[in-house]
Amino acid sequence: MGVAVAVTGPTGDIGISEVTALEREPAVASIVGMARRPFDPAIYGWSKTTYQRGNILDRDAVDALVAQADVVVHLAFIKLGSRAESAQVNLQSARNVFEATVAARRPRRLVYTSSVAAYGYHSDNPAAITEDVPARGSPEHYYSEQKAQSEAELAKITEDSLLQVFVLRPCIVAGPHAYSLAEAMPCRQVPAPVRALSRVVPMLKPIVPDPGVPVQLVHHDDVAAAIALAATAPVPAGAYNIAADGVVTITDMARALGGRPVRVPAAAASVASAAISRLPLVPRCSNGFMRCDNPW
Repeated sequence: MGVAVAVTGPTGDIGISEVTALEREPAVASIVGMARRPFDPAIYGWSKTTYQRGNILDRDAVDALVAQADVVVHLAFIKLGSRAESAQVNLQSARNVFEATVAARRPRRLVYTSSVAAYGYHSDNPAAITEDVPARGSPEHYYSEQKAQSEAELAKITEDSLLQVFVLRPCIVAGPHAYSLAEAMPCRQVPAPVRALSRVVPMLKPIVPDPGVPVQLVHHDDVAAAIALAATAPVPAGAYNIAADGVVTITDMARALGGRPVRVPAAAASVASAAISRLPLVPRCSNGFMRCDNPW
């Protein structure tokens, strides 16, 4: 008899790739994906997956989801919004999933997709961050802070359980379904007509400051493959960093997304980024990938 998997956030940046990877896994018999907005699994070519409507802030809905599963994969997490808004969604939803999974008793594995941002942006971080580095988060970047807090909650809630707990920490996720990365770039914040005109008039391309800090990316399909292994393979539980080999630059990313990169001193970019983030009309993004004093 195959494995039954429950997934939160099945249509997010990683979710589509993840459910597709689970669909292809012979060990998986069924998948239940819970989301607020209805979706048709057939649109994605999914045959093992069923949709369950629910909000991860609703503990009853989460209880109903995990009660059907041998493995629970928690992907849902918002990156946009204020600190208070994101904390309510991210921290409470994670607590709901973790507590419900422990209480349900049927699940034997819990896979939580965290982020390398959980380590925080600290001057004493080693150049190469390994899984034994403490996940301290950074209060000034609430995406980082909330990922670290969620990991701490997970450890506390599952401490006395028999669950096999996996914490996966991908770096910046890229690929055609990784909309958060593209939309976070300054060159994507201008109106679509201006972006279209800039393809004809290159000088109109939005300027993207490049402080010369290397950036590490990973494709969402690779993250999905790692999550599928954590969900089904006979591998040790624990924390795993997920990243591709090598690094890219902000210049590489800006050019790929239609921006005009300009090299600037790292200190100037940090000050400008902090100032711009306080403007009332600038969309807030808490993922901190433009932070200039510590590379990902």
